[in-house]
Amino acid sequence: MLKWLHHPKRVSQILTTIKLTKKPSDSIAASRAPVRHANPAMRDRTKPPPKPVVREQDAEPRAENPKIDSRLRGNDVNVTKPAGSQRNHRFDGKPRDLEAHSTPKQPKPTGIDTRTAPRPDINEPQYRQAPRRGGKARDGYDAATTPQYGAAAKAAYKSSPVSGDLPRLSKVMAERGLCSRREADEWIVNGWVKVDGVIIDKLGTRIKPDAEIVISGYAKEHQAENVTILLHKPVGYVSGQAEDGYQPAIVLIHPDNEWLDDPDLREPKEFQRGVLHGLAPAGRLDIDSTGLLVLTQDGRIARHLIGEDSSVEKEYLVRVQGELSDADLKRLNFGLSLDGEKLKPAKVSWQNEDQLRFVLREGKKRQIRRMCEMVGLHVVGLKRIRIGSVTLGKLPVGQWRYLRTDERF
Repeated sequence: MLKWLHHPKRVSQILTTIKLTKKPSDSIAASRAPVRHANPAMRDRTKPPPKPVVREQDAEPRAENPKIDSRLRGNDVNVTKPAGSQRNHRFDGKPRDLEAHSTPKQPKPTGIDTRTAPRPDINEPQYRQAPRRGGKARDGYDAATTPQYGAAAKAAYKSSPVSGDLPRLSKVMAERGLCSRREADEWIVNGWVKVDGVIIDKLGTRIKPDAEIVISGYAKEHQAENVTILLHKPVGYVSGQAEDGYQPAIVLIHPDNEWLDDPDLREPKEFQRGVLHGLAPAGRLDIDSTGLLVLTQDGRIARHLIGEDSSVEKEYLVRVQGELSDADLKRLNFGLSLDGEKLKPAKVSWQNEDQLRFVLREGKKRQIRRMCEMVGLHVVGLKRIRIGSVTLGKLPVGQWRYLRTDERF
C-alpha cells in the first residue's frame, strides 16, 4: 500500500485541485419571485374564453337535436323529448330508433284467473298457498309422500313428530322436579342432558313426554353449589323488588347479619358475594308482616314452594282484634272465596286469647288479612313460623342463616 502511494504518478493524481461550484442558498432562492415565461400556445386566463362560433353547416343537427344546440350556445332550454326517444344519444347526436331495436309486447292471455291458476313452473307454489314445511329424515320426514302445500300439508305437519305439540325438554325437566327451567336451559347448553341416549345441546328441543332423561354428574355438582338462605324478615321490608321507597329484604344478606350462634350448625360456610347472584325469594311476606322468608338459588326449591301444584304447608301466628264466633271459625277453615275462587281448606285454631294459628297450603296476596276482614276481625300482627318442615326457631329478627344439609322443606 505504501509503495503504491509513493509512486510519483499517484501523488500527482491525489494533489490535483478540484474546482467546486457553489450553489445558491435556499434563502436566496426563496426570496426571488417565480418567473413565468409567456407561452404563445396557452391562452390568457385573465380574460374569459371566447364564445364558440356557430357555423351554418351545424344547423341541421341542431334542428334535429335542439338540446345539443342549446348546450353549444350556453342556454338552458327545456326541450320536450319526442315520443319514443331515449335519454342516451348516438355519437352523431341523433336519437335511437326504438322501433327497430325493441320487441313487441305479447298480449296478456284473457279468460284466465291468475290468482288461482298454477304458474308455468310446477315446482313453484300457487298464490296464497301454505309455505313448504319440511323436516329431517331422522324425524320420520319423507319428502316423497308428505304433501307440500295447502291444508293437507298443515295437517301432515301437525301430526308429524317434529310438530309443536310435543313439550320442550326444559319443561319436561321442570315438571319432573329435576331442576328449574332456567337451570334446564343452562344444562342443555353445557351438554349435560341426555335424552334416550342422545346428548341434547340445542335449546327449544321438543321430546316425547315419556322420554328417558339422564342428567350428567357435572350438573348435579353445579346444583349442589346453589345456596338457600333463611331470613327472619322484620317489618318495613318488602320481599321482592324495592317499592314505594321500601328496601328489599335481600339487603339484609351480608356477613354482619349472619346468625352464627345456631346450635345445630355443624359446618359453617364462608360468606361470599357470589351468593347474592340469582338469589330470589321463594314466596312473599307483606311489608307489615314478619317471620320466615326463604331466598334461594335452587330452582327445584322455588318450584316446590311456590309452584302451581305446590302443597307445602305454611304456618302463621296472627294477632287479631274483634269477636269470632264458632260459625265464623268454621268459615275460616273452609267456606271462604277470594277473587271469585274457592279457597283451599285451611287449619285455623286459637293459639291463645288474642292470637290465631293459620296453616295454609296456598298463598294469595294478603290472604290471611282479607280472610279475617270477612269474618269481622282486624289483624294487628302476623308472623310466619314454619314452611314445610323448616321452622323459624330461635333465628333473631333481621338475621339469616344457611339452610342446613339435613333440612328439607
